[in-house]
Amino acid sequence: MNSTTPSFSPALGRVLATVSVGFVVTQLDVTIVNIALPRIGADLHANVAGLQWVVDAYTLPFAVLMLSAGALGDRFGARRMYACGIVLFALASLACGLALDGPMLIAARAVQGIGAAAMLPNSLALLNQSFGHEPKLRARAVGLWTASGAISIAAGPVAGGLLIAAFGWRSIFLVNLPICAAGLLATLLWIPRPQTARRGAPAGPLGKPGAQPRGIDPGGQCLAIVALTAFVAAVIEWRPLGLAHPLVAGGFVLALLAAGAFVFVEARVARPMLPLSLFGTRTFSAAVLFGICVNLTYYGLVFVLSLYLQRVRGYTPLQAGLAFLPLTGGFLISNVASGWVIGRFGVRVPMILGAITAGLGYALLHFVDADTPLIGLLLPFLLIPSGMGLAVPAMTTAVLASTEARRAGTASAVLNTARQAGGAVGVAAFGALASGAAATQIVQGMRAATAISVGLLVLGLVLACCVHPEPHAAASDARGASAASK
Repeated sequence: MNSTTPSFSPALGRVLATVSVGFVVTQLDVTIVNIALPRIGADLHANVAGLQWVVDAYTLPFAVLMLSAGALGDRFGARRMYACGIVLFALASLACGLALDGPMLIAARAVQGIGAAAMLPNSLALLNQSFGHEPKLRARAVGLWTASGAISIAAGPVAGGLLIAAFGWRSIFLVNLPICAAGLLATLLWIPRPQTARRGAPAGPLGKPGAQPRGIDPGGQCLAIVALTAFVAAVIEWRPLGLAHPLVAGGFVLALLAAGAFVFVEARVARPMLPLSLFGTRTFSAAVLFGICVNLTYYGLVFVLSLYLQRVRGYTPLQAGLAFLPLTGGFLISNVASGWVIGRFGVRVPMILGAITAGLGYALLHFVDADTPLIGLLLPFLLIPSGMGLAVPAMTTAVLASTEARRAGTASAVLNTARQAGGAVGVAAFGALASGAAATQIVQGMRAATAISVGLLVLGLVLACCVHPEPHAAASDARGASAASK
């Protein structure tokens, strides 16, 4: 029996650490802002709908621009796009920290989302380029990379509470500056430049010259922006304006038409930003849909829970952040364990177990009310991240293993676009359910959100069963490794 598991070399360890920096800051800003929402609302005079836009102004461009960012990484190099994303994200974070009113903060958050879109798919592409030669090593690297992002998502409310208590809500954005500076320096020092056959020859996505770069597809990009933005805007404004309001009904209609036009264009354009052929693989399609379910439920619930803890239970930002602490522990343990489970059982088992575990956590959270003791939140706060931390690395590995290595940037961009889009919809939908100043409205909205979450995790369980198990180094992994070494 050959049970030898290769270990990271120092150079590969530095690459993993560097690309994880970008993942950390992009995911940290998804949740760290949630704990500051009541303070931001009071300081900048924003209602719940305005606070939803503070969150979704970041996640919308993050979602819709990742496909084009992946294409730009394929064309100009993932290293270059990753570095540009870090710089843009840092500048936008500074603007967020200096915002004087709600519209300025929302605009700066949108620019942050653009920087995040440039970083995330290209960080995973860099990881796949460095580790694609060894499937088991890649599974471990993906697990650790995913753990860094997942832990930062879970740690966001805790870190936010500490920063707000010490320095005010603006510090949650300014803290990104030293992190981005370190990430940029590490990128310049530790990420190798792609090799070229001759000076000026464009490199392919794995650093090989002559690879055909993927098109940017401006028509498809514009339609994607219109479809997702119109849908999220309609969901956010549905509660305050009513479903029959022309802006709300028109938003849903526009989103539907734009989505249909997007699929039509992508099926016919020569170089689509979203190659529909990717979805011809059952594992790829199931894993991407699984990611939507996971992000929609988690991002939406974190938004609602932040309102619940501070507006219903009367916690300070620091107390609310500390209440979220079990989320961090659950992610830490399960993400690290996920790499071992994937190597032993393949990707299907951890996805199934993760969906069941997280779904049970949401089910327990459904019975929480305004008078529930804090200890009553502990078990669901442990189960939800434990399930996600087990499932998400397996889901990511399944996507990479089902796609040839030269399309890693595209595949990772599709996955993360779908996940961030799901998160944006979750914040819009669950925030609309919990809108209102009364504590009873927030509690009722949270119960409705948890019921929807359980249903989506049941769907995720079904999708996980459709994923190819790929025990121990699947054939697709071997093909990807072979393609990477040619």
